[in-house]
Amino acid sequence: MKVLLLQDVYKLGRAGDVKKVANGYGRNFLIPQGFAVLATPGALKDSERIRETANKQRTILNEEMSGVAESMVGVQLQFPARAGETGKLYGSVTTQMLADALTKKLSVEITKRQIASQPLRLLGMHTVKIRLTLDLVPEISAVIYREGEPVENYMVPAEELASQAEEEFPEEEDVIEAPERTSRAKAKIAERQAKKAAAEVDAEKAELEEAEAEDESGDDSGEIEETEEDEPSSDSEETQETEEDEAEESEEAEE
Repeated sequence: MKVLLLQDVYKLGRAGDVKKVANGYGRNFLIPQGFAVLATPGALKDSERIRETANKQRTILNEEMSGVAESMVGVQLQFPARAGETGKLYGSVTTQMLADALTKKLSVEITKRQIASQPLRLLGMHTVKIRLTLDLVPEISAVIYREGEPVENYMVPAEELASQAEEEFPEEEDVIEAPERTSRAKAKIAERQAKKAAAEVDAEKAELEEAEAEDESGDDSGEIEETEEDEPSSDSEETQETEEDEAEESEEAEE
């Protein structure tokens, strides 16, 4: 989609420019945030006016922020951190942390949106760009050093320090979790295993009880059958007694 920029957008363009952008970027960010409008024929008629107004505002803003840009020359922020043997941090130094530290150091409000950097994840020295205006993007340095060690040991570019550490410790995994996260993960695994074992025990117990119930049922049936076979019926006994009486009467009659 094509949009007309209403404001300067870092790495995209200046106010009054017409830019082709991804639909999602335009509809979900640029337009809702007031940075741009759809490049319709009606909007394009105002592009020159928007450009002239933005140029005047940009000049004023650059003059105001030039002093801040000068104050950032040579600024160095330092962050103690925990890390693995290869220099990978247990976590990261975020853009919010950088903005807060810079605001405190310069007494000038800097937001995380003005930090043109990804979160820092390695020990050593990093170069970080600060977006004051579209034209003013000064650089500062941020040094991340291992807790309990002198910061002077880490005044080396982070990539170079990481390369040296990887050569010394080639077998360390690429992703290192913080100790407390590892402990929680192990606890969860142990809990799942315990639940699984308990479920298996319950299942075996249920099978055993079912088998015992079937055995008891079979034994009861056998006893009933045996009882029925062993006990003669009362009808048979009465018939036998009647036949014996008739036989005796018959013998007396013959005598």
